[in-house]
Amino acid sequence: MPSSSRGAVRTGVTSIIGEAQWRLNPVLHTPSGPFGRHGNYHEMTTNASYTAIWKVVRTIPRGRVASYGQVARLAGLPKNARMVGVALGAAGDLKLPWHRVMNAQGRIALPPNSRGYREQSRLLREEGVIVTKGRVDLKRFGWKAGSESPLLD
Repeated sequence: MPSSSRGAVRTGVTSIIGEAQWRLNPVLHTPSGPFGRHGNYHEMTTNASYTAIWKVVRTIPRGRVASYGQVARLAGLPKNARMVGVALGAAGDLKLPWHRVMNAQGRIALPPNSRGYREQSRLLREEGVIVTKGRVDLKRFGWKAGSESPLLD
């Protein structure tokens, strides 16, 4: 394949990825605020979903963790675990305990040795959560919704 063709393919892929990111995160990409210039249903429902996710994350007590799927279910968005990660990334300056959200196996979902991975591990340890090789024992530290007790087993 000539180099000019490869460049065209690469540019096409880049624009597709950019479009996907825009669609997944309209809060950050609207020209005039969270509902855009005219407001549309997709953007409004996405923002309502993010707000529901943020509300659940705020309720996870210190010293406890929840999975992305658990947060999604509690926010009324079953089978939308990935949206939880996107919503946490879109939270911006909101003071959320994002570090208390793990994958379903109790592992930190960020790439090992990344700044975010190290930060999440540090914040959890400061709350008394034992993190071993990027993993938390969900039986011991997992949050049971409705149980606000930060007491550890």
